[in-house]
Amino acid sequence: MAIVQTDTASETSKSTLDQWDISHSWHPFTQMQEYASLPQLHVDRGEGCWIWDTEGNRYLDANASIWTNAHGHNDPEINAALKAQIDKIAHSTYLGLSHPLGAALGKKLADISPGALSRAIFSDNGSNAVEIALKLSFQYWQLQGTPEKRLVVGMQNGYHGDTFGAMAAGDSQGFHGRFDPWLFESRAFSSPICEEVNGQVFFQDSEKSLSELEILLETEGASIAALILEPSIQGPAGMRLQPQGFLKAVEALCRRFEVHLILDEVFVGCGRTGSLLACDVESVEPDFLCLAKGLTAGYLPLAATLTSESVYEAFLGSFESGRGFFHGHTFTGNPLAACVALKSIEKLERLIDSKRLESTVAYFGERFDAAFRGHPNVGEIRQRGMAAAIDLCPDSGRDPWPIDERVGMKVCIEARKRGLLLRPLLDSILIVPPLVISAEEIDFLFENLKTALSAAMKKLSN
Repeated sequence: MAIVQTDTASETSKSTLDQWDISHSWHPFTQMQEYASLPQLHVDRGEGCWIWDTEGNRYLDANASIWTNAHGHNDPEINAALKAQIDKIAHSTYLGLSHPLGAALGKKLADISPGALSRAIFSDNGSNAVEIALKLSFQYWQLQGTPEKRLVVGMQNGYHGDTFGAMAAGDSQGFHGRFDPWLFESRAFSSPICEEVNGQVFFQDSEKSLSELEILLETEGASIAALILEPSIQGPAGMRLQPQGFLKAVEALCRRFEVHLILDEVFVGCGRTGSLLACDVESVEPDFLCLAKGLTAGYLPLAATLTSESVYEAFLGSFESGRGFFHGHTFTGNPLAACVALKSIEKLERLIDSKRLESTVAYFGERFDAAFRGHPNVGEIRQRGMAAAIDLCPDSGRDPWPIDERVGMKVCIEARKRGLLLRPLLDSILIVPPLVISAEEIDFLFENLKTALSAAMKKLSN
């Protein structure tokens, strides 16, 4: 068996890398039979909003390395913080020990979070942040003497991760339907319909959604532990938007029926919607707040579940009482990840306070709308903050394409030829660039995506 030396892997020929990849890798959310039929791309380095492959080709990272990158690749300030920390210690357990960066990050997250969210439990990805929130809620109600509160309510098309608790709390049949027999019982209410571009609401219907939720809480509230949703934008559902005021109304219903509110800000948090946290916009104070992805700006795995002092105190007692929260991960509170998160939050605060992010969001929405509103092959467009989606459709009122046409993937392959890295959701294209993308780069993004769309449509019609 050949031994691959990591220090020379970047010098290996592309054909050899392709062979190793196809022979030994199993990529996430990827049909490997399809993947093997497409040209492989091996990322070698990054700078700002750009990525280079091993053959020297440059691409605009238009999905922010799966929605994580905030400040661009190879950011000098974050690099410096990481290099300084790695000379001290790379990892130390957080089980029964602390370290300065973990303490500082917990304090910083409490400072920027709404209301009484004063306690942070660290993990390493969004699914685990959600699992922790669910387990905390379940155990809290047990400790309060109401163990019958064990149901979770989610929103239609909700996606909260791929671990079993996160799957059960969501309503994402396309991703998780085959696992239904193994998931715990939950409830779902319909999501609002809302089309919005650059802050302008064109259509919305939240009353049906809120009415359904109210009836559900009235009839089953005594058995419901928590409600979970992705505030503002349901990202994996295709950037489905919620109208202003919706989240505040959901919060009021949760308070009225004594149900925990869990906000999954794994995607929308850390500047993605234009504010530091999505719940800030409507002054909503959840019982649990889940952060990941942008928390470390695309550098290292880290997640946090924030909760209140009142929840924390319910778990206090002697060791033999069994009230403690028995949950943890090997790399909980990793010092390298914590130092990156602290530096990233500092940079996010500067980006927001300077109004630079606000200006970028406005230009992003303006150029997006100009490029795709009314396009003959775009059925619907959605945008909020630094996130957007276009739903592709055949022209001339034809029926939708069969799923095996893989039109979204074909558009993304054409975009790749034009220096864009994007990822489709079936026949929708999700656009999530780094927060620091420039006006010139936004122009490049939408001009080349529009050209790629035309090229893909031309091939389909031949």
